[in-house]
Parts: sequence; C-alpha cells; structure tokens
Amino acid sequence: MITRETVRSRISAYLNHQLSLEELVDWAERALLDEAVEERDAVVLRDVVARLGLADVRQFGLTWEDFSTLLARLGYITEVRVVAAD
Repeated sequence: MITRETVRSRISAYLNHQLSLEELVDWAERALLDEAVEERDAVVLRDVVARLGLADVRQFGLTWEDFSTLLARLGYITEVRVVAAD
C-alpha cells in the first residue's frame, strides 16, 4: 500500500543517492498501477507519485525545490545535512 511514509522513504532514498532516478521513476510508475493508495490521503499521494513518475522526462524534471514541495505536501519538512566525504 502506498502511504505518506512509503513515498517519503522513496524520495529520501533518491536524495541520499541510495536509489537512482530510474529506480524512483520505475517504482512510481508501477506503484500507481499495482498498489492500493491509502484512502485518507489518496488525492495527495496520487498527485505526488504521478509527479515522480514523470521525473525522467526533461520537461518534467524535478529540482531540489520540487522535492521539498512534494515532501511538504506529504507533511514533511526537508532538512539538509552535509558530511565530509570519506
């Protein structure tokens, strides 16, 4: 089931380089077709996941601000943490 937490987790994994853009887009496309959406948040979840599904199309690419806005729609605040590269 697609929940706010599920989508937050996928976006976070992408932003932390644990998931490629291709993997994020593939998940979003499959999720809308194959998974149920939590009913109380259905409109927001469908909108956000549909937007993620278009992220690999040049005209619909996502900026940092876009991700921050999508996360805010899901009820999350985006924070940046910078750490030294090893």
